[in-house]
Amino acid sequence: MSVHLKWRKLGLIFCPSGETDWMQSHAAVPIAESLGENLFKIYFSSRDKFNRSYTGYVIVDIDRPNQILDLSTKAVLVPGELGEFDDSGAMATWLTLHHGKKSLYYIGWNLGVTVPFRNSIGLSVSTQGDGFTRYSNGPIIDRSVHEPHFSASCCVLPGDEFWRMWYLSCTGWRMREGKPEHKYHIKYAESPDGISWRRDGIVAIDFANDQEYAISRPSVIHDGDRWRMWYSFRGRSYRIGYAESYDGRQWKRLDSQVGIDVSPTGWDSEMIEYPFVFDHEGSRYMLYNGNGYGRTGFGLAVLEHS
Repeated sequence: MSVHLKWRKLGLIFCPSGETDWMQSHAAVPIAESLGENLFKIYFSSRDKFNRSYTGYVIVDIDRPNQILDLSTKAVLVPGELGEFDDSGAMATWLTLHHGKKSLYYIGWNLGVTVPFRNSIGLSVSTQGDGFTRYSNGPIIDRSVHEPHFSASCCVLPGDEFWRMWYLSCTGWRMREGKPEHKYHIKYAESPDGISWRRDGIVAIDFANDQEYAISRPSVIHDGDRWRMWYSFRGRSYRIGYAESYDGRQWKRLDSQVGIDVSPTGWDSEMIEYPFVFDHEGSRYMLYNGNGYGRTGFGLAVLEHS
């Protein structure tokens, strides 16, 4: 039986204020990397004055997360060359460590004409130090015969037999109040190596109703007999959802059990989204964004033991 979760918010961790040219605003889609002891590097996506996405990081002590120990002055990921899939932004979405190699999956942004943008999933890798190198100048997941619109935020977990990915898949655009509006949910894919992916159209998290049009940023943990996923969903404004699965493919939405919502006032009072859930020394933590899709920075919450 599932139990209702309860997250205790630990407050706002970081919000950029123009520290560098590429960090004028936003700290979206946070990702935690353990550096040992209680230190964590938290990657996030910021924007320059032209609204292009870059990826940077802060370093914090998880016991004193509101104190920033270090802030990147050089971006980890930068937009690609003119005309490439990521020439308008490189937004990190998931970090995987496997056999000593770090794989940083990221959302590439391309601006559009008939619709505002098109996304694809790129890969950057690292075997030592802080630096990441693009695996290729093209995306590893792009629109296809069966997915003609775009793919974006993903969660990637390596396994003994194969790798798993849960990713945002756009199902179409529609005109709403004179402007194009996207609609996307979360699908599932498998891979032998984390690079070449087999996409069979398996829908992991589908729309709950006609008002819902955006489901994004999956964060998955395998807990013994079940898989748990946290994600964003929105109709009117973003909230964080929760689902469970016994095979990682077929999921049951249990949004009422998520145990975290907007605050009465402050930086996360209007919306709450883009969760990243991770474990450390017996505790489970969640990084997340609030108002403005990351414009107000990211915060941290800890799961209270029932």
